Amino acid sequence: MNAFDRISADASTWIGREEIATDEVSGTEARRLAATLNLDPAPFVPGATLPIGWHVTLFPPLAPSAQIGPDGHPKKGDFLPDLGLPRRMFASRKLIFRGDLKIGEPVRRVSRIAEVTPKMGRTGLLAFVTVVHDIHGEDGRIAVTEEQKIVYREEAASGAKKGPAEDRPEGDFEWQREVTPSPALLFRYSAITFNAHRIHYDGDYTREEEGYPERVVNGGLTAILGLTMIAEKHPAPLAEFAVRNRRPLFVNRKVTLMARRTGENETGETGEFCAVDADGFIAATADLVWTRPS
Repeated sequence: MNAFDRISADASTWIGREEIATDEVSGTEARRLAATLNLDPAPFVPGATLPIGWHVTLFPPLAPSAQIGPDGHPKKGDFLPDLGLPRRMFASRKLIFRGDLKIGEPVRRVSRIAEVTPKMGRTGLLAFVTVVHDIHGEDGRIAVTEEQKIVYREEAASGAKKGPAEDRPEGDFEWQREVTPSPALLFRYSAITFNAHRIHYDGDYTREEEGYPERVVNGGLTAILGLTMIAEKHPAPLAEFAVRNRRPLFVNRKVTLMARRTGENETGETGEFCAVDADGFIAATADLVWTRPS
């Protein structure tokens, strides 16, 4: 049985698997993230509302150091499946904001593996694992639903790696902001989220093992930077933020964050966001939905 068929056959043993974690919305972590984003940390006191997207400070992966793999990720096979593919990264995530989280509030996360799908890609075998996280507030309500799609990859063969898509943004965007992610910014964000993946801080590993020219900006950090800009530009609360990663962003290279309104749907006003790399190519895109005023 080849690897594609093996993953297909084993998928049913992983789909439906659940994991439950508990935490407390930490003012300390919120203030650290605020400082990392050049925001005033002072307002983040007990009872204050956690900004949307800042749930990334919750439920850090608490694998013991002995269970960290050579890439810095926790080893697979406990909750996330071990599919025999050594490399993995986030491909996309959809955030649905259903209610507020308050600093000091106890929270619970229920995580479920919804799908495991193998696919033959340009550089070999891939597997897409969809994980759905529901974050419950103190009263049991679901405050945030996050659907993550994680891509597993084979080791890249020498000379087999092809360049990512080279699409440029079209039309005018209402809001723009330029940022240049520094090594310190990546380090602080990775520390806050307890992310030890070496691709974000180890330049030699990133170049020699992953084949990138520089340390890679965390996809979650790009999303947070975009959410921060959008919250400053548009007063309505976001109901949905569905982001897809298309090409990597690198440390010390300019990133342009862009967003615009596009129309309406049954939920409210719609929009789109994109992060553009230093060469002018789209690195990430997101669909936006703002809640319609009641």
